[in-house]
Amino acid sequence: MSETVTKPLNPLDRFFFISARGSTIGQEVRGGFATFFTMAYIVVLNPIIIGTVADKTGQFLGGGEAPNLPMVAAATAFVAGILTIAMGVFGRVPFALAAGLGLNAFVAFGIASQMTWESAMGLVVLEGIVIAILVVTGFRTAVFHAIPAQLKTAISVGIGLFIALIGFVDAGFVRRMPDASDTTVPVKLGVAGNGSLTGWPTLVFVIGLLIMAFMVARKVKGAILLGIVGTTVLAIVVEAIAKLGPQVVDGKPADPNAWSLIVPAWPSKLFEVPDLSLLGRFDLFGGFAQIGGLAAVMFVFTLMLADFFDTMGTIVGVGRQADLVGPDGTVERTREILLVDSIAAAAGGAASVSSNTTYVESAAGVGEGARTGLASVVTGLLFLLAMFFAPLTEIVPFEAATPALVIVGFLMMTQIKEIDFSDFEIAIPAFLTIVLMPFTYSITAGIGAGFISYIAIKVFRGKIRELHPLLWIVGALFVVYFTLEPIKGLLGIA
Repeated sequence: MSETVTKPLNPLDRFFFISARGSTIGQEVRGGFATFFTMAYIVVLNPIIIGTVADKTGQFLGGGEAPNLPMVAAATAFVAGILTIAMGVFGRVPFALAAGLGLNAFVAFGIASQMTWESAMGLVVLEGIVIAILVVTGFRTAVFHAIPAQLKTAISVGIGLFIALIGFVDAGFVRRMPDASDTTVPVKLGVAGNGSLTGWPTLVFVIGLLIMAFMVARKVKGAILLGIVGTTVLAIVVEAIAKLGPQVVDGKPADPNAWSLIVPAWPSKLFEVPDLSLLGRFDLFGGFAQIGGLAAVMFVFTLMLADFFDTMGTIVGVGRQADLVGPDGTVERTREILLVDSIAAAAGGAASVSSNTTYVESAAGVGEGARTGLASVVTGLLFLLAMFFAPLTEIVPFEAATPALVIVGFLMMTQIKEIDFSDFEIAIPAFLTIVLMPFTYSITAGIGAGFISYIAIKVFRGKIRELHPLLWIVGALFVVYFTLEPIKGLLGIA
């Protein structure tokens, strides 16, 4: 237990309230390191999620017909570093920010598949701007209270399942079954789809998942990052011995038991000046021109919804652990914290790395004694240092990184205990929200189904007065979203 000093010792102490919050500079530095090593996996994982998916035109993030993971990793680390430092200086709390998991998957698989990457990131910027306006006007609190807490929880749980499915599929543990070969099931286990696991890469994934699960269960600090590193080393050894190569060579299928995308091998260099050319590559209103105004608005709304409530839950949860929550349930400097977080959403889009948000992994630093923004400054500086080691991302195969997606999916799903499944009025909408995200491969579909079913059940049971006016607006938007094509047909719009 550290000694508590109430009188500020120096300007640094006074600015960050170090002594006032019962902390020391040593505790803050240790906490900053703990938070960084707990969430540094995002520098590897974010490029895997958004850097390996082509947009509607077939281009990868940053342009080109092949992924450029070091470029995405450098931008990811840069934005995380700058925004985490900003949170420390302006929010003065030990909260770190980086590209949001779940949000990045939605941007990659839900939005970029329907437009260019520049347009997709433009919608992310717009979402951040809307969030910032809501903070400044105080409207964010009103929206927060309008949506039932258990429905918010269901959104996080559903995104967790969606992420886990992506992890299993990208690793080859679960394979898509082409309609022509088998119309009875959409996916099956294993390379051959016959329930048998074959191939060294699949074994690497299974070992990585078990190791990571073990470390998470033992509450090892930095378990996800350590798991990715350890599994990557194993993959490098396997490739050096077996010489498997990639599954696709020159655009043609080669060996289905080989590596799915990235062949693990020791890089020619570990250090390089970061390529930050992704910064500023966004088209603010391009999405409206490419998919129509209503669809673009729904994408912005879905991003805002997920970002909005995930952040609020994280701030309250980590803030309570750091003794920053007052008797009235509010967190110190809430306005500043939410403003930095909203700017982070826009900044993530402007830098083409997806919306940045406050990370629950910040609790690792708090567990080490961090209580002030100095810890965030330390974490941010470490992120800025990490962007010089971006070439390391080129050696991490899907089979080594995707176990992290499964584990993160599990961690997000643990929130399901907050849903009262004995109350069918909320349980059924929550269930639809959760299952339709992975079943339809769409986060938007899950959220929309949850909102519409919740409103419908309340109406049928004569409890219209329990519905907040904002819910009617949201529900109407989703009804139009789901029936957009029939509406276009009726109106004669192509």
